Amino acid sequence: MTASDPGDSALSYSARPQSLMFSFLGLHVMGRDTAVYSGSVIAVFGRAGISEEAVRSTLTRMVKRGLLTRHRRGRRVYFGLTSRAAGVLEDGSRRIWQTGAVNRDWDGNWTLVGFSLPDTRRGDRHDLRSRLVWAGFGPLQNGLWIAPGTKDAASIVDGLDLADNVNVFTAQHAKPTESADLVHRAFDVDAIATRYHAFLSRWEPAAPLPSFPDDLARQLVLHTDWLQLVRQDPHLPAEHLAPDWPAIRAEQLFHRLANRYAETASTLATEVLDEIPLPPA
Repeated sequence: MTASDPGDSALSYSARPQSLMFSFLGLHVMGRDTAVYSGSVIAVFGRAGISEEAVRSTLTRMVKRGLLTRHRRGRRVYFGLTSRAAGVLEDGSRRIWQTGAVNRDWDGNWTLVGFSLPDTRRGDRHDLRSRLVWAGFGPLQNGLWIAPGTKDAASIVDGLDLADNVNVFTAQHAKPTESADLVHRAFDVDAIATRYHAFLSRWEPAAPLPSFPDDLARQLVLHTDWLQLVRQDPHLPAEHLAPDWPAIRAEQLFHRLANRYAETASTLATEVLDEIPLPPA
């Protein structure tokens, strides 16, 4: 991937080997009960401009994090998914194919998370805020974050030991507060739109990423771009967004390209990837 690709400043995550690795695993390993040879993973990533060193380092880190398992067959090392990795990939699949980019079914409810942590717990505060952003929350005011719809806030704070510091509510707005105002106060709508426009700039040309050798490489980056994009999207109510909200066009484009690349990428992956069946659990 070159620095001259359109939208690189807003889509820089697609150059991160770990982001690409999750997409690769979701596309070509999840659900197959197989482990894949590291050399063939390196071959696939090389098509997207990722170095062998970066791929090996990413695989090693993911093993240490409990996301991958190693399996030896002769001198070759194969990598398979752990149950933890499968859960992450299933969540990504839901984000892509079920949740979608446009929230047309909002029921008018908001989830509110209020918290107060002393400066001695700055690390916990940072972790909580990071999880809230990941779950689609935005800061309405100091110590009060909101998200459209009903969220599983318990899973967000799980493991942080913050039960005594966090209060969670579901509520609807009341006059003089308007839902549209909440959307624009708690969320940087312009920044969200900019990311979708960057996606469109990269993928709307008739021949996206022309420097890439084939659809296997393009599929890998397309899915990485899109997954990270929808994971950063708080899924705001469509009724409070502009009629030409770019997520609508971007989602249609993603589905069109995903279908276009699927068959040829699958054929290429079959030719390139060396797999072995996973041993019984």
